[in-house]
Parts: sequence; structure tokens; C-alpha cells
Amino acid sequence: MAVKDFMTRKVVYISPDTTIAHAADMMREQDLHRLPVIENDRLVGLVTEGTIAEASPSKATTLSIYEMNYLLNKTKVKDVMIRNVITISKFASLEDAAYVMLKNKIGILPVVDNDQVAGVITDRDIFRAFLEVAGYGEEGIRLRFVTEDEVGVMEKIIHLIVGENLNIANILNISRQDGKVITEMQLDGNVDLAALKAKFETSGIPVEDIVRTSAKKL
Repeated sequence: MAVKDFMTRKVVYISPDTTIAHAADMMREQDLHRLPVIENDRLVGLVTEGTIAEASPSKATTLSIYEMNYLLNKTKVKDVMIRNVITISKFASLEDAAYVMLKNKIGILPVVDNDQVAGVITDRDIFRAFLEVAGYGEEGIRLRFVTEDEVGVMEKIIHLIVGENLNIANILNISRQDGKVITEMQLDGNVDLAALKAKFETSGIPVEDIVRTSAKKL
């Protein structure tokens, strides 16, 4: 999975000369938590809710409302923005993006190649990608197995599914610490669930869970 397949391409951004007040209004109106700062088509910084909060007068200030509004409308983004922005290439893997976010405790990575901003990848994009890869929200059948980590087990499972004329839409394999493997599958098609479960268990493959799923818009 590549960043380019899941990144947000339509980037809402601001210029270095944007006022803090205007940046805060944009975030609130568009339900955003961070805004890339772009000048001459190049990324020069990043403004977040945190940086704006730090630049805003404290509630304990003796300034009047007029004075606070004047200050926020006078202060420019370039005076408070984060300048050393962590970025990622659109050709990087989604797993790399998630790792960089987790390691640096950040929720957004501008996607930059050759100094050009192609988009952003956010924690929301990562969540959406996980749901898509897992097949969440698709109509069909969800199967969950816990099997030994042995050659031939997956082939046996697939053979039984093909025998029922069912299509595998998504599949996830997760290794457990006890050496066993969790396999979750999302299948297209319609079949009697009890009969399908019995067919697997007769073949020596216990089914931990089997449910019918309905379509959901992500």
C-alpha cells in the first residue's frame, strides 16, 4: 500500500502572511486541526491548533477583547508556524507513514516530492485505509479462523471457499505470540452460514466466528 493511494489530494493551506485569526477561523469552519503553510508552491511550515493556542493570549491576560482581537489579527502565521516539518513521499508505503506518525506523535504528514506538495496523509486517512483493507463496511460474509502456522492451511481454506463459489474480497493474517495465526476474511456472495461453518469444521478447520455483514458508507 502506497501513500499516494490513500492520501488526501485536495489540500487546504495558507500562506505565511495569513493572520492567526484567519487561520483559526479556517480550521473551525472546515473542521481541520492543522494547516500546511505554502509559499511559491513550496511547503515552508505547518500550523496546528496547538501552535495557535500557544500564540493566543491566556485567559488570565489583562488585555481587553479589543486588544486580543487586534493582536490575533496582527500576528502572522510565519511568526508562530512549525518550520521543521516532517514530510513523506507519495511513493512511501502507508505502513511507513503510520510508523513516522506514531514515532513522532503527530497526526499529519505533508506529502512532498521535489519540493512540491502533492497532498497530505493524516491519521484519519490511515484509519480509513485500515477499514478498507479489512473489508469493513462491505456486504457479504465475515469469517475468522485461528489456525496453526503451517504450510497448506491457507490453501485448504481457499479451496473450500472456492468450492462454495464465493469470492474473497479481503483477507488479513495476524500472527499471535503463541505461534498461531488469526485469519479474517471478507467474502462476496450468499450462502447458509451454518452449513458453511460445518463444512470447514468437518475438514478440520475450526471457525471462531462467522457473520453476515451489511454495507456501510465509510
